[in-house]
Amino acid sequence: MLNVGRLRILIEVAEQGSFSAAADALSYTQSAVSQQIATLEAETGMTMLERHARGVRLTGAGEVLVEHAKGILARLETAETELAEIAGLRAGRLRMASFPTAGATLMPLAIATFRASHPGVELTLSEGEPEEIAPRVAAGELDLALLFEFAGAPIERLARVELLEDPMYLALPSRHPLASSETLKLADLHDQAWVQTSRHSPCAKHVVRCCHAAGFEPNVAFESDDYQTVQGLVAAGVGVALIPELALSVVREDISIRALSPGPPVRRVIAATPAGARSSPAAPAMLAVLSDVAARYTQTKHELPAHP
Repeated sequence: MLNVGRLRILIEVAEQGSFSAAADALSYTQSAVSQQIATLEAETGMTMLERHARGVRLTGAGEVLVEHAKGILARLETAETELAEIAGLRAGRLRMASFPTAGATLMPLAIATFRASHPGVELTLSEGEPEEIAPRVAAGELDLALLFEFAGAPIERLARVELLEDPMYLALPSRHPLASSETLKLADLHDQAWVQTSRHSPCAKHVVRCCHAAGFEPNVAFESDDYQTVQGLVAAGVGVALIPELALSVVREDISIRALSPGPPVRRVIAATPAGARSSPAAPAMLAVLSDVAARYTQTKHELPAHP
């Protein structure tokens, strides 16, 4: 394989017309320049330069190699410039994904904040559940993702930053007999029909675990992965539900949102990137933005009402 440094020397000798002038231009000794050209000729098996009374000139092979070398060096310079722009967050891309409720609350402000500081970085965002997104992050298909997890079921094989805790609240029809109770425990709902997300989703599995811990098997009447649909089903009186706070940025007037005693089930919201050194140079900057957005959300989030 041809050596880039020797190609630079060949170009300089061709442009300067002599070994000594090229050596001066490159701050090399004349013998070092001669040595490098001799090595290049040995590697190619061809003579690159012919000596004459006034210096040297390119052979036919030398002219061909210099022409290609100039193109190679120009491409390398362009590559170095683009890499420097990516490292300096003046270019590049960041492929992201988020679960829906964080995608509707945390991610929009994070994207707007990031783009204001780094407009040259291309951002893309897809949506999915943690069990769909996490393998894509681990495989390097995504640079960063917002995920959630529950105690006892951590997401593994990813680099992670914990952003906030997202408590789950009980949603009841506004006219439900228990809606006016001062204190509600999960065990109080043992005989209720339940509305939850798809049975294999992390949230549904955690709701079932919590009900088992409270001593009963939940009677799941309906399933939906859209929390607005879940609120609608609760409002219609066909069941009760546990809904994460991030999904309660808009609450229907015909349902009651209650905190469970002694404490609510909680899911942890995390920002995840591929383990090791594979993440995009833009990922650390976005992680810092997301941490700030999550802190502001935690400080300013409204208190959910105990009654409608």
